[in-house]
Amino acid sequence: MSSLRRCPGTSPGGGLARRLAALAASAALLLTAACAGDSTEIADGPDVLHVLAGSEIKDLEPLLERAASEAGVQVKLTYTGTLDGADQVASGRADGKLDATWFSSNRYLSLIDGAQAKLATQTKIMASPVVLGLKPAKAAELGWNGKQVTWADIATAARDGRFSFGMTNPASSNSGFSALVGVAAALSDADGALTAEQVASVTPRLKDFFSAQRLTAGSSGWLADAYARDPGVDGMVNYESVLLGAREPLTLVYPGDGVVSADYPLTLLASASDEKKALYGKLTAWLRTPAVQKEIMTGTHRRPIVSGVPQDARFGAAQLIELPFPNRRSTADELIATYLNQVRVPAQATFVLDTSGSMKGGRIDALRQALVALTGADGSASGAFTRFSNRETVTMIPFSGSPRQPVPFTVPERNPEAVLAEIKRFAEGLTANGGTAIYDSLRAAYDRPVEAGHYGSIVLMTDGENTDGSDYADFESHYRSLPEDRRRVPAFVVLFGDSDVEEMRQVAELTGGAVFDARETSLTSAFKEIRGYQ
Repeated sequence: MSSLRRCPGTSPGGGLARRLAALAASAALLLTAACAGDSTEIADGPDVLHVLAGSEIKDLEPLLERAASEAGVQVKLTYTGTLDGADQVASGRADGKLDATWFSSNRYLSLIDGAQAKLATQTKIMASPVVLGLKPAKAAELGWNGKQVTWADIATAARDGRFSFGMTNPASSNSGFSALVGVAAALSDADGALTAEQVASVTPRLKDFFSAQRLTAGSSGWLADAYARDPGVDGMVNYESVLLGAREPLTLVYPGDGVVSADYPLTLLASASDEKKALYGKLTAWLRTPAVQKEIMTGTHRRPIVSGVPQDARFGAAQLIELPFPNRRSTADELIATYLNQVRVPAQATFVLDTSGSMKGGRIDALRQALVALTGADGSASGAFTRFSNRETVTMIPFSGSPRQPVPFTVPERNPEAVLAEIKRFAEGLTANGGTAIYDSLRAAYDRPVEAGHYGSIVLMTDGENTDGSDYADFESHYRSLPEDRRRVPAFVVLFGDSDVEEMRQVAELTGGAVFDARETSLTSAFKEIRGYQ
């Protein structure tokens, strides 16, 4: 699953320093996210291990910097989403370029045809189950303090409107995918791996559960930040490690019928050279030493994977049951599609699109291509889940010297092809001319009400600086005067061309959104990444 990616700037230190660095990195996700391909700044060399990683392990970077001196291995991390990463590995595009992968789980990757042949040794480094965290007062109100609770109990309380929660998008984040699998397996009473038939039968109960979801996100860290900013949400379904590290204490609820845990396997690729295999062996051995395992536990709140390392008391003494995982990719994909198109609260996405004169030529072509990809034209593993979903409302506001009339589309619950084709025709018809009225156009988007029962989000794409209409200060003043429900809508800003980086970061910070940098990759990659947050 994909997730926000940011170039880190942390430094090594003790456990407290690492925790502070992790918190700083988490907070910085509010401001900056880069598109696929960002990596740690390490020059290549014979002692460098190139690792394709999920953003979940960013908080280990200060520790990994010490691996060079203590294990003789420099680790160069290239961040990507799990689906994109799985596709890179299975297709062979990682061969010869990368030596290993490090995702929170290899479960989805292992389901792709041909992927197993691309993998060599897999070494589990740490563990963290996906559970429910609630504000202590809400947990006490529900009577869940120290009581055995099942996913069925949680679904019933969700259906009855007794609590609300946030969860990451299962198509974009492993924590959300793990939660979805766990809830579906528990509610379907599956004895073994989930089947497509069980997914269909449990869909009504999944609707009950997700009727209480109020926050979505593309990464577990960004979800934690969004939750901290929204006092109206009662809790999160997230990694135990994230919940234990939350800014305000949470009561953790471990469902008695089971969980799905991340085991963070550092995995050697079969194409790696003998020299890289030796580096991999040194790194995994070092990471599994009792001292480093204890540091991982203390600094990141993840469970040690090596026996003999005493576990933190905050993990509790209860033995966790691991719920079954789908053993077919088709079933996993069906579960994700069911969530997006039938179960989750539908999205209301507004795209504020720069079509000024500076967009002429290749830039407007790139914008057309990025939007068309979201209508189902992208046939990649990740592209299948980034198209506009059934029941979603999509509004396009192109702008140049002033905002144009908003053009709304509503994707139906069934047979979405006709509306998706309309959006495709709209995108292909975009033309570029005129000035750049960024803030008048953004204001027009925020002046549109959010439909009841929808997630609202705004995507702002611009390739230049504001030249017409109101300025940032005017927009900020207007934004702060809006009703609370509209101020809760995040703006995800896409940097392209000659965007004013500082002002765009201010927009994201003000609205609780994030910045995606498409200046060195592609608009298509940035738009696909943003879909995990809508």
